Amino acid sequence: MTHKSAAKRGEARRSALFVAPMACIAVLLVALPLIYVLGTSLVQSGQSFSLGAAFTLDNYRSLLRADYLKVFLNSLQLALLTTVISLLVGYPFGYCMARAGRRYKALLMLLVIIPFWTSALVRIYGWKILLQANGPINGVLRALGLIDKNIKFLGSYGSVLLAMVYCLISFMILPCHSAVDKMDFTMVEAARDLGARPWRAFLTVTLPLTMPGILAGCVLVFVPSVGLFYLSDIMGGGLMLVGNLIRDQLLKVRDWNTGSAMSMVLIVLTAGIYLIYRRSGGDDLGVF
Repeated sequence: MTHKSAAKRGEARRSALFVAPMACIAVLLVALPLIYVLGTSLVQSGQSFSLGAAFTLDNYRSLLRADYLKVFLNSLQLALLTTVISLLVGYPFGYCMARAGRRYKALLMLLVIIPFWTSALVRIYGWKILLQANGPINGVLRALGLIDKNIKFLGSYGSVLLAMVYCLISFMILPCHSAVDKMDFTMVEAARDLGARPWRAFLTVTLPLTMPGILAGCVLVFVPSVGLFYLSDIMGGGLMLVGNLIRDQLLKVRDWNTGSAMSMVLIVLTAGIYLIYRRSGGDDLGVF
C-alpha cells in the first residue's frame, strides 16, 4: 500500500512538473493581462488600475448609450449572417469532401488549408483589388455586356460580409468534414432500406449525427466574427463594429477605462457562447 502511494505521489509530481511551464505561461500571458483589463474597467475614467483605486461601475453603465448598443447589435447581426452563410456553403463542401475518394479528398483538404499559409490581410487585399471599380470583376462583366458602367462593390455591407465569410469559412468546413467523415453511413442505408427518401434520411439520420460538427463550426465562426474589425476598414464598408469601437476608444479617444469595459463585455459574451455550446454537449472544438 505504501509503495502504491509513493508511486502515485511520484506520478503526481511528474504531472505537475509537465503542467507547471504551461501554467506559468497561461498566468503571465493570459490571466494577468485579463486581470489588468478588468481592473482598468472598474476604476474612474482617466485613472490607472492600482490596488488602492476606488472601484466603480460607471464605465459599464456608459455602455448603455444608444450608439454603443447599436454597434454591439450590428456586430452580432453581422456575426450571425456570417455564421449562417458559412454553414450553408461550408456544410455541403465538408460533406462532399468527406464522401470523396482518397485522391480527391486530399486535394479538397489542401484547398481548404492553403489559405492558412497566407496572411489574411494579403488575401483580403486581393479581394479588394478584384472588387474595385476598375478591377477584374467589373472588367469581365463589361466585356460580357452585362453592365454598362462599373458596379460599386466596395464600401458596402455586402463586401464586408463577403470578407468575413471568406476569412472564416474554413473553420466551418473542417468540423463539418470531421463529423461526416466519422459518421456510420450504414445507418443512412438502413433508413433508405426502410423506405425513407434521401431528404428524409438526411434530416432524420445524417443531420443529427453531424450536429456536433455543425455546432463546433458555428462557434468557431461566430465568436471570431464578433470581434473582427480590420475587414470593415479594408473593404471600405464604413461599418462600425465592436472591434472598431474598442480600437478607437484605446488609440484615438485614449479612454482606456471605457475601452476595457467594452473588451470585458466582449470576453464575457464569447465565453457565454462557448459555455452554452459545452452544455449542449459540444466537445473541446477539435476539428481533426
